[in-house]
Amino acid sequence: MFKKTNFYLVVLFLIVIQVAHGQINNNRKKITAVRVTNPPKIDGELNDAAWSESEIAKDFFMMRPDNGQPEPDTHKTVVRLVYDDEAIYISAHMFAPDPKKIPVEFTNRDGFGNNDFFLVTINPNDDGQNPFEFVINSSGSQADSKISNGREDFNWSAVWDSAISMDEESWKVEMKIPYSAIRFANRDVQSWGVNFHRRIQNLNAQFTWNHIDNEIGMWTQYDGLVENFRDIEPPTRLAFYPYASATTNTFEGDTDFDWSVGMDVKYGITENFTLDATLIPDFSQVGFDDVRLNLGPFEQQFTEQRQFFTEGTELFNKGRLFYSRRIGSRPIKSANPGDDETVIDEPEKVQMLNAVKISGRTKDGWGLGFFNAITEKTVAKIKNNNTGEVREETINPFSNYNIAVVDKQFNGNSSITLINTNVTRFGDFRDANATGLLWHVQDKTSTYNIDGSFKMTNISDDPSEPKTGYMFDTSIGKHSGKWGWEIGYNFEDENYNPNDLGILFSNNEQAIYGNFRYRLLKPKGFLNNGGINLNYNARFLHSSGVYTGSYVGLNFWANTKKRLNFGGNFNINLNEKDFFEPRQGSTSGIYFRTPKNININTWGNTDDRKRLRLNYFVYTTIIDSEYNRSAFGFNFGPRFRFNSQFSMSYRFRYDYTKNGQGYVTEDNGDIIFGQRNWTTHDNSLSGKYSFSTNSSLSLTFRHNWSKVPYNNYYKLNIDNGNLEDTAYAGNHDVNFNSWNLDLNYIWQFAPGSQLIAFYRHSISSFDDNATLGFFDNLDNLFDQPNKHTFSLRLVYFIDYNNLKKVFKKKAS
Repeated sequence: MFKKTNFYLVVLFLIVIQVAHGQINNNRKKITAVRVTNPPKIDGELNDAAWSESEIAKDFFMMRPDNGQPEPDTHKTVVRLVYDDEAIYISAHMFAPDPKKIPVEFTNRDGFGNNDFFLVTINPNDDGQNPFEFVINSSGSQADSKISNGREDFNWSAVWDSAISMDEESWKVEMKIPYSAIRFANRDVQSWGVNFHRRIQNLNAQFTWNHIDNEIGMWTQYDGLVENFRDIEPPTRLAFYPYASATTNTFEGDTDFDWSVGMDVKYGITENFTLDATLIPDFSQVGFDDVRLNLGPFEQQFTEQRQFFTEGTELFNKGRLFYSRRIGSRPIKSANPGDDETVIDEPEKVQMLNAVKISGRTKDGWGLGFFNAITEKTVAKIKNNNTGEVREETINPFSNYNIAVVDKQFNGNSSITLINTNVTRFGDFRDANATGLLWHVQDKTSTYNIDGSFKMTNISDDPSEPKTGYMFDTSIGKHSGKWGWEIGYNFEDENYNPNDLGILFSNNEQAIYGNFRYRLLKPKGFLNNGGINLNYNARFLHSSGVYTGSYVGLNFWANTKKRLNFGGNFNINLNEKDFFEPRQGSTSGIYFRTPKNININTWGNTDDRKRLRLNYFVYTTIIDSEYNRSAFGFNFGPRFRFNSQFSMSYRFRYDYTKNGQGYVTEDNGDIIFGQRNWTTHDNSLSGKYSFSTNSSLSLTFRHNWSKVPYNNYYKLNIDNGNLEDTAYAGNHDVNFNSWNLDLNYIWQFAPGSQLIAFYRHSISSFDDNATLGFFDNLDNLFDQPNKHTFSLRLVYFIDYNNLKKVFKKKAS
């Protein structure tokens, strides 16, 4: 049955992709690329003879806020582009009345800060959807990204050269982008989609060479055209990133030392497809997770911070079937000691051995991706208390994770995707497979769209009785112009479970949903832009069709001409029945009757250009009065920029829920719920000092503290979902702390090469001291074991083409 359904999905995929191409960018600007024999020197001076040979890209239009207005005479921009056998070269001459007032803030790579910037998008396939993006800030720092369907992925990084300069009437940029940094076909004559952007902070405006209409389509569909690239060949795209690292960990007086060497490899298999591999990976310097106390029925989702899993993964992330934190996470099972046994060693994480991904896209819009990762066998050690004998128990077997993706883009705005994920665990452990067919189809004018997906999962806990589940979602809507709307339906049946490699919090649900919105696309009065949205959904169990609740939300946002951003939400939750909180399974028929509530919140932040910027968020939840419950919270965060090199940010968040109710345990066949007052304090501090655009020292600190004293216990009436009195009198008070401090020094001593020194101080606690005050809690926290980590890591970039040149010179 599973293989037959997969076959039908493939057939449907091949039928749907036969759709005509279209183009909404009918008035695109064009220039001709000029080949030079003596390329310009990248020093920011624009005095090379090569620039005088090129055509000029000028007469920019405003992208935001007043879309379509021509650039002012005081801020003209002139761009030139030339090329040779090795790279394309771009210069930008950007005039300003007083260049001394151009803001300059040193940032790390891919950081924008309080800077003007010049940006170029290059799309060799000219498909309107997948350009490369290169940015140079007024401080001289670089940023780059790979764009997919309008979304910028700044985790992608290339090695390229740039320089800036300033004089009394302008600032200037020179860029050298080697062909190894992009992907293009091997054809005698080529035309590439290109657009140039200029951000001017003092005007709060962004301008583009080819006009981008913000009412219709995606911004990547509006590239200009650079014609007549002749006789350029894709180079051998092969780069090595060998690394060496050394780490010490000190915990409870014991210090462990470890070291590692490994390598990342990037290889252009063809002109369009790239292989990325990490061999003997080392993730000792990734940032800490924002762990919080979780008393609910669903897991906490963490962001991915390992570079291999964040760079170039846009194909694999389609359909929410890939949650990369599954790889190298906790073992699939816990150790199971006998009555006379004690667990003496139980690893908390599984070690990844290596990972490989292959991805790319042809000029015809075909995107292909393959991902594979392998994790080692993980064992717990269990000691017999009587004999002293130690045995090993496998808690996670040798495991293989695979993803295969076929994605077809068409019409400059649409796509259909077939994706399959597979987890194979050796031995008597569960295997899992998930397949999804996804579609996003727009009309040729990019006005209306149909979105959706059909997915199925197969879990083999018991090989003789595999469980197959299904999920379906589709919607139709209008997304261009000031007014937009969407209406849709989705369901997941009770057996749908992508969580071996994906993430889904709950299944056995179905919902009807919709939204209606208005956008202010051009300045009006004191506003630059804004919008208002009305959202609705009605939810039901899928297996029985029982109504579980509905939601109506009204939200707005606005940005003023003085750069105050603000907004708010008014949400009505007509909850009825929660089939997940009792922890009995959503098909059990047992539910907890939840109260109706209204949530009101507002948020805002002040002008980011100022030295002092303030962020705020305030909310209150009004709950049905018969429950005597309430919730309130706020978030306040100032950021102060001392100078162009040094800035610090602080954030304090406070949340309080009075008389909240939730599951705690089971006792003599009763499902026990507790009534509790939950208070959370979250303090975070971050700071950065940049010695230059290539070196910086950063600090990141977070202390999350939650205390949850219980004031009463009840048993759940399994017939009507209400809570009733009980004699149960256990202690489930919780006092939770997570404390992390990271200090990080980064020095990019050569293109693509880094030296990183890293220190972390971490403490955590989980006990029942839920009546402690703030300072008493800190005293209690610092009595817990402290962990200190210090790590030094060296990464060196080796480009095959440069290496080949060195050997040629030596040979001659």
